[in-house]
Amino acid sequence: MNDWYFQCIPGSSDPTTASKSTAVPTTSSSTSTAPTSQPTSPDGGCEPGTFKWLGVDESCAEFGQGKYPGVWGKDFIFPAESSLSTLIADGYNMFRIPFSMERMAPEQLTSPLAAAYLQNLTQTVNFITSKGAWAVVDPHNFGRYYGNIITDKAAFQKFWENLAAAYRTNDKVIFDTNNEYHDMDQTLVLNLNQAAIDGIRAAGASSQYIFVEGNSWSGAWTWNVTNNNLAALSDPKGKLVYEMHQYLDSDGSGTSDACVSVDIGVQRVTGATAWLRQNGKIGILGEFAGGANAQCQTAIKGMLDHLKANSDVWTGACWWAGGPWWADYIYSFEPPSGKGYTYYNSLLKTYAP
Repeated sequence: MNDWYFQCIPGSSDPTTASKSTAVPTTSSSTSTAPTSQPTSPDGGCEPGTFKWLGVDESCAEFGQGKYPGVWGKDFIFPAESSLSTLIADGYNMFRIPFSMERMAPEQLTSPLAAAYLQNLTQTVNFITSKGAWAVVDPHNFGRYYGNIITDKAAFQKFWENLAAAYRTNDKVIFDTNNEYHDMDQTLVLNLNQAAIDGIRAAGASSQYIFVEGNSWSGAWTWNVTNNNLAALSDPKGKLVYEMHQYLDSDGSGTSDACVSVDIGVQRVTGATAWLRQNGKIGILGEFAGGANAQCQTAIKGMLDHLKANSDVWTGACWWAGGPWWADYIYSFEPPSGKGYTYYNSLLKTYAP
């Protein structure tokens, strides 16, 4: 089993989760000497004190790593429409849908897309967007394809051109270039993100937002140390959003229900906030979660309050994770009984746009 994949099987009570970067940044960007730029998004961020998006990661289509193409309903599944409807009624307006590149393009990155798997994804996308919410299509591959680091920029661009063509007329679709690049050459991460942008726009998908992710598991707490070069990314449509992830356990891996302190949420995103503002960029917290306990709840609330107070550069946040196969996973946001959903839904709903 590759150690960078989120895994579970039907009925599993303990999905194995990826261990993310444990490195704590040893330096930080200055928050006082760097010039401040205005955000370059066409939105200029959000209205003061509001989010544009509050979402849930809907995970299970990427399950069954190594079982390709796999069997729908046995090795992988897509989100339940009943659960999506519940969450939309609760006020969530964005759903990130992880999927497997190996299932979508089984032979090579430039292959025609697999019709059945694309249809599964498109059915979920269309259901979400028909309700007025946003659907984020997320190749959940960690910068890898069949376990190998992606180095062929032209092939990666073609993959994205093929995928974006399927959604180019749907304004409510958001393209996420790849989930959590890690342990990769930093220039390669820059170039892969740019290739994805170029492929998406070449497909004629001109109105959609593009979420770009960074190295070191796209961690917010290390972003201003690791991912400075990503400020050079360019989108002719000016609709880039920098997607960062942040968990609050001791190593930031998102594998424990314990949070370091009540202040750890704010502490781990402050440097990213400064980076976004100094570089004139817009960000989103594309994954976050905490255990079902009072200390984590206070830390989560503090972090979300910080993002909301800095909504000129933060557009919102997305909880990891919903999905029908999470069983008793510590962060499960699957209605009606997921541990995260029952403990945090009443709090998170207060941040709905």
